[in-house]
Amino acid sequence: MSSNRQPDKEQKDKQAFSRRGFIQGIGAGGAIGTGILEREAQAAPAGVMGPGEIPITLTINGKPRQLSVEPRVTLLDALRDRLDMTGAKRVCDRGTCGSCTVLMDGKVVYACSVLAVDAQGRQIQTIEGLTAGARPHPVVTAFVNHDAQQCGFCTPGFVVATAGLLQRNPNPTPRQVDEGLGGNLCRCGTYVGMKKAVMDAAKQMRGGK
Repeated sequence: MSSNRQPDKEQKDKQAFSRRGFIQGIGAGGAIGTGILEREAQAAPAGVMGPGEIPITLTINGKPRQLSVEPRVTLLDALRDRLDMTGAKRVCDRGTCGSCTVLMDGKVVYACSVLAVDAQGRQIQTIEGLTAGARPHPVVTAFVNHDAQQCGFCTPGFVVATAGLLQRNPNPTPRQVDEGLGGNLCRCGTYVGMKKAVMDAAKQMRGGK
């Protein structure tokens, strides 16, 4: 009988040791994991933002605008949802149609493809800036005079893109107009009127020459 009890006792001791070792291992692993996380947190760059809202300042149409956004918010969403500037349209939201076009430091960009936090310190011009005041931008007037719109949904993007084109090239050829506006799409197909408007606006901006 005594010979049978001994193996049972040894087996129980081994099981007990195994459970104790497992629990101790978990505790040690948790301590190590916590230490790693703490070191990673300490090593994180001081400039990391988010994930909650942070205050930013955007210079839009020459005026500073203060707002709070999550770092993931695009410039388009910031304009439309936080600043009530709805001229730039959300259509594809993938940087292909051009309906959300704005100028950033004079360069044509898709607002849906730029983070609002990355637009800080840049000069942003929207369709609202081109239509403000008693005398709208010559491009706006030309688009109206040549019926260069139909449903009008894409029109703000085309107007801004045209203003950017004529800033870079005051006297474009028809081919250069096609290339300059190639990033914008009009589902109504009013390209003929748009091209006439662009050429007319260019002429007016050159003093009628």
